[in-house]
Amino acid sequence: MKDLKVFITDWCPHCRRAINWIDEVKEENPKYRDIKVEIIDEEKHPDISKQYDYYYVPTYYVGNSKVYEGGTTKDIVIQAFEEAAK
Repeated sequence: MKDLKVFITDWCPHCRRAINWIDEVKEENPKYRDIKVEIIDEEKHPDISKQYDYYYVPTYYVGNSKVYEGGTTKDIVIQAFEEAAK
């Protein structure tokens, strides 16, 4: 099991949906509840976000591997959790 990092901004509507879906997916799937999710606002924490290679938010990293970047759907959130659960 690996940690999931999600890079966001406060003003991004896709990011707000992603955060809601992350909460939903964790609630709906007990196997994901122990996966640590770190939500990182790139504007508040540029020191962290500059260490990662991405252009769009939300961006999902499992460990140090990017699994999805830009836009989002609930299925993408589930895929990120599946990757983290391996």
